[in-house]
Amino acid sequence: MATNQDIIKMLQTSYWMELETVMNYLANSTNLDGIRSEEIREILSNEVQEEIGHAQQLANRIKELDGIVEGSEKFKAEQKAGQPPQDTTDLKTVVEGVIQSEKDAIDQYRKIIEATEQNGDYVTQDMCIALQADEEKHLRLFRGFLKDLKM
Repeated sequence: MATNQDIIKMLQTSYWMELETVMNYLANSTNLDGIRSEEIREILSNEVQEEIGHAQQLANRIKELDGIVEGSEKFKAEQKAGQPPQDTTDLKTVVEGVIQSEKDAIDQYRKIIEATEQNGDYVTQDMCIALQADEEKHLRLFRGFLKDLKM
C-alpha cells in the first residue's frame, strides 16, 4: 500500500512534468512559424496557463499532505518528445510531442489514482481524476491536429 510519502513523491513528479510541459509549450507557441501553425500556437499559448494551474494544484496538495514542494535545483528535464524542433515550420513534430507529453501525464495521474485508492486519499484521487480529464481533452484535440496534418 502506498504511504503518504509515496503519494507526495508521485505528486512531485507530476508537478515537475507539468512545469516541463509549460516550458516546452511556451517555446513551441513562440517558435512555430507558418500559416498552418497559427491555431496550434494559440492553443499552446493558452495551454501554458492551464498547465501552470495544474502545477499549482499539485503544489498545494503536496503542502496539504505535509510535504515540501521542491525548488528548481531538484528539477530534471525528461521530456524528449516535447522539445522544440529546429525547423520552426515542423508542426508534426510539435503535435507528436504534445501528444506524448499528454500521454505521459495521463499515465502518471493513473498511477496516483491507483495509489490513492489503496491508501484511501480520496481528496488527492479526486484532484488527479480531474487533472487526468483535462489531459485527455488535450490529447483528443492534438490527435485531431495530427490527423489533419497527415491529410
